[in-house]
Amino acid sequence: MLHNIDVISSNMAAPMNSVGKTSADRLQANCTSFQKKTRSKLISIPGTRPSVQNGQLLVSTGVTSLDYLLGGGLAVGTVLLIEEDRFDSYSRMILKYFLAEGVVCRHELFVATAQDNPDEILQELPAPILDDVAVPKPVEQPRPTGEPQDSLDAMTIAWRYQNLPKVQSALASSSRFGHYYDVSKTMEAEIRQAAKCHRFYLPDHITPSSAAHSARVESYSALLKSLQEVIHREGFDLATPMSKSRNILRVGLHSLGSALWGDDLCCHDKPRHSHALTTFLYGLRALLRSSLSVAVVTLPSHLIQDRALMGNITRLCDNAIALESFKGSERETNPLYKDYHGLLFVRQVPHLNCLARQLPDHKDLAFKLKRKQFTIESHSSELKTRKVTQRLHLPPDLSDTASRVSRGEPVGVASACGSGASGTKNLDF
Repeated sequence: MLHNIDVISSNMAAPMNSVGKTSADRLQANCTSFQKKTRSKLISIPGTRPSVQNGQLLVSTGVTSLDYLLGGGLAVGTVLLIEEDRFDSYSRMILKYFLAEGVVCRHELFVATAQDNPDEILQELPAPILDDVAVPKPVEQPRPTGEPQDSLDAMTIAWRYQNLPKVQSALASSSRFGHYYDVSKTMEAEIRQAAKCHRFYLPDHITPSSAAHSARVESYSALLKSLQEVIHREGFDLATPMSKSRNILRVGLHSLGSALWGDDLCCHDKPRHSHALTTFLYGLRALLRSSLSVAVVTLPSHLIQDRALMGNITRLCDNAIALESFKGSERETNPLYKDYHGLLFVRQVPHLNCLARQLPDHKDLAFKLKRKQFTIESHSSELKTRKVTQRLHLPPDLSDTASRVSRGEPVGVASACGSGASGTKNLDF
């Protein structure tokens, strides 16, 4: 109301102050009292886009179907928890999709492992299959004027492509949101080496002489300290002054909570140091909230016996999904699941800058690994279709039992067994 009163009083005083002024001056004075409200300019980073629900900056996971389940993608500053399958094959694949998307978009990577060297994971990244990812190619040399016509006609292209510029630079970052990858091929070394990657290998940071108790705390504290140094040194912290170009840091943490990290969550029903991982996740989310970073964490949840502890771990993450592989189970031979390799469960979705969460449309989700692609689908509709198909392929009932029951007439033994008299009568008729 105060703003409205000020506007009204200024409008009432305008005619009195405009005495002795020209019409142009009075028009300019009246026009300058109001200013057009403009929106603040969003950060423009390749491989990102704002969310249509809450305006949050999103990045792709590398799997387009998973982006759809998470509300369009992963919000910058959040953590995605992936509960590993029993053989850690599909959860590791989603992590590689996430890192490969960062390489194509020219985002920086931070990979932390305790078992395999981070370079081994980077060498297994799937190859992109889109044309907007440029690969270094040699520049063609101009042909001499006296060259024979046969050599000139050795390779002909369409006339509309002759004047296009040749690819001379290195890998060009893709401006698209979400790409497709071929899991049967690995990414070329030229593309992989163009991205900047920070590595954390646990055996290089933990000394063998460390005690058992200190190793459990030191592994996560060393990881958090290393990540914090990278965020501050490379300028991903939002507190740093805005530079000409900003980038995204993709953090991939493989198999946290396992015994390889010095943790006893998977070894005992009541672990003594259950607070170590939860404390790390609390500090990780606080660190990501104030930086242009996004993290994907895999966890062997099937080895954790304490369900209450697993619930606390899930709540400390923003997004949480679980993978259940059919390998080695009864569902592997079930004909209803013959087209799939496992089930996917959405444990938790975030509610950022809004009151309600954007829940997925389908809850019965399954994933399958095709020859070249990993996809997530809803298997409930297909199962219903198969049931209807089975009903339509039932053998027809030639007896008159069904019609008599529908009319309420008593059914005798002869009619129920398909008596020959009724059959003869029908034939004579």
